[in-house]
Amino acid sequence: MQSSLIGKIEKAKRYAQETDRITFSGLSVNFRGENNNYTTEYKDGKWHCSCRFFASWGLCSHTMALEKILGEMLPEAARATQFELAP
Repeated sequence: MQSSLIGKIEKAKRYAQETDRITFSGLSVNFRGENNNYTTEYKDGKWHCSCRFFASWGLCSHTMALEKILGEMLPEAARATQFELAP
């Protein structure tokens, strides 16, 4: 293996552990819920989800789960869940 590739692999490992280097500006996922599949997105500075609960409340278990999973990789405004999620 070329030494330059080895260096890139090592750098990638370090970056993967330093998640504060990453900030999502947009994201779209297919979320497999208990009752259905949903499209959950972070775009234009706001969360969106195709589930019924989100349409009424502007947040849902899908968006809150992504906030928890992605943590500090999200812009501060995207981490604004009004409910504290237990670890």
